[in-house]
Amino acid sequence: MSQTRQIIDIEGRVAVVTGAGQGVGRQIALDLAAHGAGAVVVNDIDAARAQRVADEISEQGTKAMGLRCDVSNFDAVGEMFATIQEAYGPVGVLVNNAGNQGGDKAPPSQPFWEQGPAEWYPSIGVNLHGVLNCARYALGQMVNASGGGRIVTVISDAGRVGEINGLEAYSGAKAGAAGLTRALARLGGRYQVTANSVALGATRTPATEEYLADPDMRKRVLGQYMVRRVGEPTDASGMVAFLASAAAGWISGQTIPVNGGYSVTL
Repeated sequence: MSQTRQIIDIEGRVAVVTGAGQGVGRQIALDLAAHGAGAVVVNDIDAARAQRVADEISEQGTKAMGLRCDVSNFDAVGEMFATIQEAYGPVGVLVNNAGNQGGDKAPPSQPFWEQGPAEWYPSIGVNLHGVLNCARYALGQMVNASGGGRIVTVISDAGRVGEINGLEAYSGAKAGAAGLTRALARLGGRYQVTANSVALGATRTPATEEYLADPDMRKRVLGQYMVRRVGEPTDASGMVAFLASAAAGWISGQTIPVNGGYSVTL
């Protein structure tokens, strides 16, 4: 008798999604729970946001907790992963979703040659150091547990094409996160740990709603896309859930665009 297998199956793993209090991260966390995660940890810089999403997941019947943590803080990330392991056991899926374009501020308005560390670090701290910190602790748990694991890092097409006008440091940080992910794939493969990146184009989130609401800006943005619409959180979350699943066990070290055709490569 033949057996059917759910294509996207998270296999009861403990999943951690950073920056998951809203937008794309929230949808990723919900999808991982729907596809069979044993527990989902919702991380966010805002404790109330994290707990609201964790409550949504719990109401659907999956164990969940919300944890506030600034992923750019190495020691705080270590404490977060220790808390997770004590509560649920070793992490099996890490989704590095937390990101920004310059902290709580808009991207720098001055030319790159007039910027400095004050403008660069808020973006680099989350988009690159945050990935380093979380991957360091998650990989340690995955390597020391049987069954391997999945690391998925959400980057931006800015890291592939190099955006300007205040996004130079952001582009560099996202490219660095993709390079780190490829290194993690080489390192983790012998332990059955895969690592991949998902590069997003313009996606509807609380951070993009304001500028996409402007008709002229929206027209300029969408004119650069083959598929003339804004990305939705579900566009991203479906690919992330697939890469976190059993079906993607032989995919590693890749950067996969989910971008409506904004940029193309062979």
